[in-house]
Amino acid sequence: MGLSLALVIFALAVALALRPWRALRADGVLQPWLACLVLLPWVWAAQRVMPGGVSVQLSGACLLVLMVGWPLAVLSLLPIAAIGAWLGGIAWPQALDHLAWNGMVAATLALFIGLATRRWLPHHPFVFILGRGFIVTALAMMAAGTMSAYVQPPPESTELGSVLLGHWLMAWGEAFSTGMLVAIFVAFKPEWLATWSDARYLPKD
Repeated sequence: MGLSLALVIFALAVALALRPWRALRADGVLQPWLACLVLLPWVWAAQRVMPGGVSVQLSGACLLVLMVGWPLAVLSLLPIAAIGAWLGGIAWPQALDHLAWNGMVAATLALFIGLATRRWLPHHPFVFILGRGFIVTALAMMAAGTMSAYVQPPPESTELGSVLLGHWLMAWGEAFSTGMLVAIFVAFKPEWLATWSDARYLPKD
């Protein structure tokens, strides 16, 4: 729990130093951000326990990074996780662990892997949707889940392989939902994606 708390405090300190509220000045950001604050706590509340006592849940952290940028996404995850824990009756130590690994770490990995794709892959809408929406989300969630499985003791009588399997299965579910929503936003509401740019990703005649 101590490591999780340290990760959360460090991520929040860095995010606040970057003045995340500036992202809300962009056109079209405020409404989808407020919608995420309303809807995502219900996603966090829908935590499930797999056989062996492994608790898993969807996150939305990678989608938030794509929509509002890393600083505002990290800051938003705190109330999302807190309200989700209250709605779902989740113990605070467990909620803190999920906030740290399923939220802060996953969002940070999504940021850095996403920046690598933007740097090294072609600038094309398909690359953005499949790369940043689907593949980056899957990699970030799997990596965050793997790290949490190795640094946190698994439930009693639960094998490490079962814990990893649970995290990897949820990572693919997260990747599918994020990739689908990113594809819809690119087509109909590109202004809802702070990481999208017409000038960068649309082919020039």
